[in-house]
Amino acid sequence: MFSRYQGAFLSILLILFVAACSPVVQEARDVRPTPALNSDTLISFDGTKLPVKIWKAPEKPLALMIAVHGMNDYSNAFAYPASWWTGQGITTIAYDQRGFGTSVQPGIWPGQVLMIRDLATLVRAARAKYPDVPVYLIGESMGGAVVMTAVTSDDFPKVDGIILSAPAVWGWQTLNIFYKSALWVAAHTTPSTRLTGRGLGIQASDNISMLRNLGADPYFIKETRIDAVYGLVDIMDSAYDAAEKIPTPALMLYGAKDQLVPRGPVEDLAARLPEDVDIVIYDDGWHMLMRDLQGPKVWRDIADWIKIRKLPSGNKVATLPLFSDKK
Repeated sequence: MFSRYQGAFLSILLILFVAACSPVVQEARDVRPTPALNSDTLISFDGTKLPVKIWKAPEKPLALMIAVHGMNDYSNAFAYPASWWTGQGITTIAYDQRGFGTSVQPGIWPGQVLMIRDLATLVRAARAKYPDVPVYLIGESMGGAVVMTAVTSDDFPKVDGIILSAPAVWGWQTLNIFYKSALWVAAHTTPSTRLTGRGLGIQASDNISMLRNLGADPYFIKETRIDAVYGLVDIMDSAYDAAEKIPTPALMLYGAKDQLVPRGPVEDLAARLPEDVDIVIYDDGWHMLMRDLQGPKVWRDIADWIKIRKLPSGNKVATLPLFSDKK
């Protein structure tokens, strides 16, 4: 049997071990340049250069769309819709968030503070570059959580509307105690452990050729650090808490066949949103709504909602519950 002193000694070792293996999060640089938006780069608040893609409308745009990608993805996620939106008079600016795509420290979680500050910097820089043009934010999956958390944070610049595509809101409040404990322990003991998701039988879209291309894309992360998953759950939790305070006009999109974000959390999120948020459920939609086979329908809905606040697909959902069952 361990003595009282042996037990105390082991406890101290365990505390030191956990502290030494805490989740890795990126830190801001100790530089304060003038932020700038160039043709392919955003110089953020701390001098970090974030890759940018811009799809320009042929004339002065009717609206400016700032696009925030999902987990393990990058700016190329918006290539299809953004190319089509140019013909609708909408200019789209997408960027690689820290830790994703070709940005700094790929695979290392950037943390909520840096994610929000980078997005705020891009909004301000875009307004300066495109004065008098309405600015909209669109966030896909994790990007939706980033947008929700950002627009409800202090001193975030005003935007003219937000669009949430399959927003990731599966935070701590939806996990049982076993999953919470397992994730916390893993993130604080073996944070660099990588997960692939293979073998889970989860399908993100019905666009199989697109999924195959992602599998071959060197900038799409296939193995996710466990501490990045921990960070993702944190920001999803923050987004859920922020739901009641998001500014309107706002549009939320969700696919009834989504296998990544369960219906239960989405139903709970919808109940917390302001009453005047427009919600669209696509019966044939999956998680990657804008890249699904029915993606063009979603592109048109987004463009028309921006221009005239109407949805040509006719899929607007005005009442709760959104579903007869929750999965």
